[in-house]
Amino acid sequence: MANTAAQEAQASSGSESQADVYRSLANIIENPDSRDKLIKELKGLSENADKTSTETSSAEKAKASEKKVDDSFAAAIAEKSQTVVQTMMSTLTGSWQALTSIWHGTDKTTKGWFSDLISVAIVAAATIASFILFRLLARIIFRSTNQFALREHNTHALVIKVTAVIIATVVDVAVVAFAWLAGYGVALLGVGKMGEIAVSETLFLNIFLAVELTKVVIRAIFASRNEGLRLLSLSSETARYWSSFFSTIVSLVGYGTLFIVPFLAMSISESLSQLANLFIVLFTVIFALSVVLRNKNRVREQLIATAKHSHFGVNDVTLRVLAKTWHWFAIAYFLVLGAGLLVNSEEALPIILLATLKTVIAALVGMGIIALLDMAASYSIRLPYILNQHLANAEARINEQLPRVFKVFKLIVVLLIISTILDAWGIVNLAAWLASPVGMHVITSAISIFFIIAVAMLTWIVLASWIEHRLNPEESGRMPSAREKTLLTIFRNAIAITIIVMTTMIVLSEIGINIGPLIAGAGVMGLAIGFGAQKLVQDVITGIFIQLENAINTGDVVTADGITGVAEKLTIRSLGLRDLSGTFHIIPFSSVGTVSNYMREFAYHVGEYGVAYREDTDEVIVKLREAFAELMSDDANRSQILTEELEVHGVTALADSSVNVRVRIKTLPGSQWSIGRAYNRLVKRHLDAAGIEIPFPHLTLYFGEDKQGKAPAAPLRMVNEVEVKELFNDESDHQQHSDSHHEKAEKRSKSAKPNPTRKGDFDDAD
Repeated sequence: MANTAAQEAQASSGSESQADVYRSLANIIENPDSRDKLIKELKGLSENADKTSTETSSAEKAKASEKKVDDSFAAAIAEKSQTVVQTMMSTLTGSWQALTSIWHGTDKTTKGWFSDLISVAIVAAATIASFILFRLLARIIFRSTNQFALREHNTHALVIKVTAVIIATVVDVAVVAFAWLAGYGVALLGVGKMGEIAVSETLFLNIFLAVELTKVVIRAIFASRNEGLRLLSLSSETARYWSSFFSTIVSLVGYGTLFIVPFLAMSISESLSQLANLFIVLFTVIFALSVVLRNKNRVREQLIATAKHSHFGVNDVTLRVLAKTWHWFAIAYFLVLGAGLLVNSEEALPIILLATLKTVIAALVGMGIIALLDMAASYSIRLPYILNQHLANAEARINEQLPRVFKVFKLIVVLLIISTILDAWGIVNLAAWLASPVGMHVITSAISIFFIIAVAMLTWIVLASWIEHRLNPEESGRMPSAREKTLLTIFRNAIAITIIVMTTMIVLSEIGINIGPLIAGAGVMGLAIGFGAQKLVQDVITGIFIQLENAINTGDVVTADGITGVAEKLTIRSLGLRDLSGTFHIIPFSSVGTVSNYMREFAYHVGEYGVAYREDTDEVIVKLREAFAELMSDDANRSQILTEELEVHGVTALADSSVNVRVRIKTLPGSQWSIGRAYNRLVKRHLDAAGIEIPFPHLTLYFGEDKQGKAPAAPLRMVNEVEVKELFNDESDHQQHSDSHHEKAEKRSKSAKPNPTRKGDFDDAD
């Protein structure tokens, strides 16, 4: 009572003092002078307070910094260790107290856990039973879909398999959804009050939906029971093993960490839930690491075998690198997962699960896109008939380049997969990089470079195909001229060089390299080369004008630099000639002063035939015309001769031992030599048949003459036929006979005593 009275007195006095304060404050505000004075005093107080607070904060910061400097690394470790030990001890103590209270029933908060457990068990049993029943019914659809995928179809096998997998996955998702709805129905209608559902029951049903949907993805990837629905090329045993492993991990994390631990925290004790979380996480991590280490070599061999069958170099390299390092990634993943579940499962687990989900989705989508690109690469493009008619080999060239284009696309897909995975785990921020100026520049430059190279390739394919169409007589419908062949071949090489140089320059410019110094450097280098290689420049310039003047074409018979042969190779700098003996000569154009081409428009066979002085030249001309008529009777020869009559020039020379008659035959270019050989054969035959002598060189013996003008008798000895044969068959006898013959000739010459002032020599007469 006394205390109460005192309190009431203090309250009344306090209320009176407060009324006086309010009254005095109102009076001060009403008076302008007092109000200004009050404002000045308040400003002064605020400045003093700011100074005091600033000095206090700086002093506190100095003390804190001194304390941080004084704290050592060992002290920080000791503090962390102490925190961990205290947390573990409090968890164990709290868990023991919770178990003791449950055993003795002394804690009122834990008395209802058993009823919650019974209701959750009923809902779980109904949900799982419904799931098993629906799965049994859905197996009929799974078997039918599997048989459909294994059956032969006209459509590509990958399309059939993907369609079958999508159907089976939709059915599997429907089974999970129906089981989840059945569990909700039991929880609402069969457990507890009608239309009400407990928090623990809702927690189980939500966890069931998340876990089983994750298992649906696992079953869609591995399909341990249905080979036709399996996306990965694994054996049934291997698929069953890894499907069971991942399903176990998902069940332990889902039903254990996400359901049992929160259920214990809500129904019994937070400490007991932490202890249960510790055991579940340790068991999960140890189980996962044991499986990874046990299958390290087995998975490596499978990845290497898959890399050997890969047709894409990036896939091959990626799989081989992954074969050597996959277990390290798996160990790191499960350790991070365990650490996140132990330290802060509420924040870490959603991040890890979301990153895992993004990784799986990125890998599956990327593999699907790569498979579609492989399927597209197996098909060929069909160009319209009119394009095929005017662009030879364009379709073949495009189909030849398509696999390379698809390889570029697959490389881009692989880079996107890796970037998405790194972004999912927080190693890089892909969205921020794409939004940054650097990312935008890289993306736009990559797209520009792709289109530039694509346009360059299409330009080259069109021009090269058009040139080949013009050079192919079967496609163009006409035989291209030698000039056209030469110029189009050089033009094709020039186009290739131009496209390569221009494309390289533009690509470097798109990358961000300043090509101005490169162009200037190329100009300076070209000038230096021009001064240092004047002969080369002369070769090129002379070759250009030779080609423009149509002086030489491939296949022509020409004389250049004193060498006659067939022009087999023409470049912008040199000429390749093969002569009659088969020797190949390379002649720089700067060495070519005069070009004699035997293959222009027409040619002549010029024949000059000598006969004896006693022959009638008119008769000789008649025989030459008869030989020409016989030459024209052959269709093969007639097709190469451009005239119907023999062009007779008549007697052109009265030579020393013959009268020369010249004729000329006009032929196709390059046929003059074959026509000449055939006509010479016929001339010889006709002149021989007419008894017309074709003179040849004779030897005239002069034995001299005496002063009276009489020639002495020739010292001749007749040799019969038998002696001649013996002379040529027996070499030794021939030598002896020759020696004796010379001795006798010397004796006769001494006895004959010829005139020493005369020259008894051998005169050659043609």
